[in-house]
Amino acid sequence: MPPSLFYFLYFLLSTITSANALKPTFPSLQSLCLQQNPDNKSDYKPHFFPQILDHFTFTPQSSKIFYQKYLLNSEYWDGPKKRAPIFVYTGNEGDIEWFAANTGFLLDIAPKFRALLVFIEHRFYGESMPFGKGAYKSATTLGYLTSQQALADYATLITSLKQNLSAQACPVVVFGGSYGGMLAAWFRLKYPHIAMGAVASSAPILQFDDIASWTSFYDGVSKDFKDASLNCFNVIRASWDKLQVISTQEKGLQKLNRVFRTCEDIKSVYSVRDWLWSAFVYTAMVNYPTPANFMRPLPAYPINEMCRNIDGLPSETDTLVKVFAAASVYYNYSSTKKCFDMENASDAHGLHGWNWQACTEMVMPMSCSQQGMFPPSTFSYKEIEDDCMKKYGVKARPHWITTEFGGHNIEEVLKRFGSNIIFSNGMVDPWSRGGVLKNISSSIVALVTEKGAHHLDFRFATRQDPRWLVEQRRQEIELIQGWIHEYNMDFMKRKAGSSGVTGGGKDFRQR
Repeated sequence: MPPSLFYFLYFLLSTITSANALKPTFPSLQSLCLQQNPDNKSDYKPHFFPQILDHFTFTPQSSKIFYQKYLLNSEYWDGPKKRAPIFVYTGNEGDIEWFAANTGFLLDIAPKFRALLVFIEHRFYGESMPFGKGAYKSATTLGYLTSQQALADYATLITSLKQNLSAQACPVVVFGGSYGGMLAAWFRLKYPHIAMGAVASSAPILQFDDIASWTSFYDGVSKDFKDASLNCFNVIRASWDKLQVISTQEKGLQKLNRVFRTCEDIKSVYSVRDWLWSAFVYTAMVNYPTPANFMRPLPAYPINEMCRNIDGLPSETDTLVKVFAAASVYYNYSSTKKCFDMENASDAHGLHGWNWQACTEMVMPMSCSQQGMFPPSTFSYKEIEDDCMKKYGVKARPHWITTEFGGHNIEEVLKRFGSNIIFSNGMVDPWSRGGVLKNISSSIVALVTEKGAHHLDFRFATRQDPRWLVEQRRQEIELIQGWIHEYNMDFMKRKAGSSGVTGGGKDFRQR
């Protein structure tokens, strides 16, 4: 399955060892959680920036140019004369049009801040392909797909954009959710002279090495279902063994075809396993308090709806029938599908590059505990490395992220030099356990909501939003206002100083 946490099982990494024949899947990190704009009121104009291939070497290949897509919305911008801010979304692993159309928070607050909105597409995703359609063919080309190169792309593009707009004095705040949130936080730390603040929503920057518990993600999913219904939790927990038993029986796959209403006969029990697994994991991520309409429409608090489907059936009903009823909430809440295609999912949003990133540098250890609702498992760095070598012929660097960006003892480290970062998390989101959940300083703030899901705060505001969500966004706006006010005060002081004005109005420059 992805971490790009996405709607399909694109990035299945069966790299976690288990005594159980049903190995857990490795979730993609991401953006599945973006709400579509129901009013289609965003108006972003596409542009392309001539970006260099390699920011960190001076080989002949490094100066190769590719065209990086970015989107602008200047409808509310007051312009450089008023030093109006520039809000930049650091693109995730997918088509930037998707993120712009679905990240309503920036569009909601742009009029208040009179801000310019910029969404930058991540290299090797969407239309920003350095080697065109052949970009994914080998490690020779994919080697330029790294988070460090992506951050340098953003730095280069923002700097050039500000120069072209004569907006060098305008403050920049970067925003991002999930992997994009990780990039936003890291950008603030790596390029503080370019971005004066960052809002990192649902950014699991601590989901590396041994910083967060390896079982934390799947423990989080399990807790969400157990909190909704203990019976629901137990039924799902029992379903994996039932799948395994059925798969060993004569005509077992045929029975699964019938129970799960597959469009075509499946070739492996793992197709059903992954289909169910994705439904439960992604629903936990997007267990929002209001209805959401992604690629699949979902009701408010969809986990409750799943568990109602399980609990509402007679106790003697077959376990697999029950979990099919639950998964149908995720895959068919609108009741429009007559069958389900489990083995031919398409990559509608261009997420395929995450396979490479998750293999090489974005290695997040995950396993399943004995107490959870998934089959118990362990995690093996060696299997990750073997898998990466087998797929791409390169050796994984599973500890590179913490070497490059840090993460260990983050409170002690960041409070000494970092500032102006918001880490927002909702505890219903299983990724939250790999995020920053405590304030580090007065300006590195953790905003945590008990019932919030995966970057819920970045969705469009609605009249049905609960008060705690409205309050979370209010705090974010207030903090950003404080950063910009401080920036403008410092700007005025610098301007006054350059004019020779000091305390008392006297000029003490040496004559």
